[in-house]
Amino acid sequence: MSVFKGCGVALVTPFGKDGKVEFEALDKLLNHVIGGGVNALFACGTTGEPSTMTKEERESVITYCVKKANGKIPVFAGSGANNTADAVEFSVRCEKLGVDGLLVVTPYYNKCTQNGAYLHYKAISDAVHIPIIAYNVPTRTGFNLQPQTILRIGELKNVRGIKEASGDIDQVLEVARLLHGKLDWYSGDDSLTVPAMSIGAKGVISVAANVIPNDVRKMTDLCFDMKYDQAAALGFKINPFVKKLFCEVNPIPCKKALQLIGIDAGVPRLPLTELEQAHTEELSREMKLLGLIK
Repeated sequence: MSVFKGCGVALVTPFGKDGKVEFEALDKLLNHVIGGGVNALFACGTTGEPSTMTKEERESVITYCVKKANGKIPVFAGSGANNTADAVEFSVRCEKLGVDGLLVVTPYYNKCTQNGAYLHYKAISDAVHIPIIAYNVPTRTGFNLQPQTILRIGELKNVRGIKEASGDIDQVLEVARLLHGKLDWYSGDDSLTVPAMSIGAKGVISVAANVIPNDVRKMTDLCFDMKYDQAAALGFKINPFVKKLFCEVNPIPCKKALQLIGIDAGVPRLPLTELEQAHTEELSREMKLLGLIK
């Protein structure tokens, strides 16, 4: 049984003018995405800027999401680290906070071997009792989890899925081929949602769903109904906006888009910065075309 199907949202973490986590804005964001029909919440993944947050801050955000979801939709906590011992420790802590599962990014910066990555996931899997979704995003980590290694990791006792965000269509195809009937996988790239689901992905873990949860949910529902022509048409409609969400490093544009629709998630923490004016204007144009703003 899949840990979730459809539209998962990779939540941003709102920060106030004082730089602290802004829980009023987080509550507004959660109301927006849950009301928009997302099927799962992913707190403190890449989009949530966990690398600039203390463990206490991450725990507070994850706990808030668990309470807000109230068992209605699953909550996954980003618990990865480049230090295996830290990843194990925080994963155990997240399990105690009541999350439904973990999103564990590959080790970054250390540039381990494929076997090292397997042993990293094995150590985490051995320490917890809840589902794990492994997360491959080489553009952020500098490390690519090879499809054969993904298959091997999938044999661990509670690894239940993979978020495949390599952006390499050949790798996506190979992941789909190898994992078919063996392990669930999810698109980690909004723009590839429809193609990925057409070859077996169980859904998407989406940045865009912070802003347009209804559209992303509708797109995944159309795919499940085998209405790929309609899903593609919707994808073609929203993809120019999605592209602008990555005109600078995620979540810089996403936070600006949320601000423009009335959810003030603040600006990212340094070294990330506020969206540049020229990009803000381009983002605003696409949002106006979708009727998100006037």
